[in-house]
Amino acid sequence: MLADIQHRGGVDEYWCLGDIVGYGPDPAGCIRLLMQQPHICVAGNHDLAAISRVDVARFNPDAAVASRWTAQQLNPEDIEYLDILPKIIERDNFTLVHGSPREPLWEYIISKGSAEENFNHFKTKYCLVGHSHKPLIFRQNKDGGCSFIPLTTAIGQVLGGSRMIVNPGSIGQPRDGDPRASYAIYDDESSVVRLYRVAYDINATQQKMVKANLPVKLMVRLEQGL
Repeated sequence: MLADIQHRGGVDEYWCLGDIVGYGPDPAGCIRLLMQQPHICVAGNHDLAAISRVDVARFNPDAAVASRWTAQQLNPEDIEYLDILPKIIERDNFTLVHGSPREPLWEYIISKGSAEENFNHFKTKYCLVGHSHKPLIFRQNKDGGCSFIPLTTAIGQVLGGSRMIVNPGSIGQPRDGDPRASYAIYDDESSVVRLYRVAYDINATQQKMVKANLPVKLMVRLEQGL
């Protein structure tokens, strides 16, 4: 992903929406690579679970196994970095959270109903979320309802006068049926957000997961994008 961004001309700052760690075989490497970039980052539920600030009892069994393994891979510097991550960041016209502005760690915004309710929980014009691993946009209508807008690589989306909730998808574990890493770039001059997908060596990642004895289901879903 970083190489793909540089190929496109680079960015001024990286905005990470949480869950740096939790499923993959290189948690410490991901933290350290992110720390080398100019960035801001919010805490995800898996980030806090890895440092025992979230009870893994709330996870499904495979996620719990991966979380416990992840915790064993982190050094004190990694733990300190995750421990100070805020749950919400406001930057210019944007609110950044992992789950939702109403419930930053746990709520999935995947329906118009949940989106409509969450527009009342942030003050900025736009909100960026992750958690569902699915790229999408919800736009608030004048009547207080909202519309679903697909976020695809085919066309950029102008962030104009309407309030919006935007999810750029997931780099490490997309769940929209496309196994390629998913990320977005926001051009603050044109006010356009564009989604990008980039292929990576899934088999190499799976082999690392085999060596780490991580759950098979987590390995298989990478090639399915689910």
